[in-house]
Amino acid sequence: MFQLEDIHPLTDFQRNAKSHLNRVNKTGRPEVLTVNGRAEAVLIGRKAYEKMQDAMEELAAIKSIQTSLTQMAAGKTIPAKDVHQRLREL
Repeated sequence: MFQLEDIHPLTDFQRNAKSHLNRVNKTGRPEVLTVNGRAEAVLIGRKAYEKMQDAMEELAAIKSIQTSLTQMAAGKTIPAKDVHQRLREL
């Protein structure tokens, strides 16, 4: 998933943040930032972040639909006329 050239020490990022940001935005690939040789953070560009957020929202919608379909199949629904009646009573 990560390429060797995409792994950098955090201190290098701190010294050259602008070039790291330019690189992730240009390549679209994330960078792994390390501390003492261990991965501590992942840097992604704005477009990649927005794409990830969109995908997460889509997954949440799919999960909600799946839950609703499961509840419908199990008969855990309320007829619309009953819902309308309850709303009128509020």
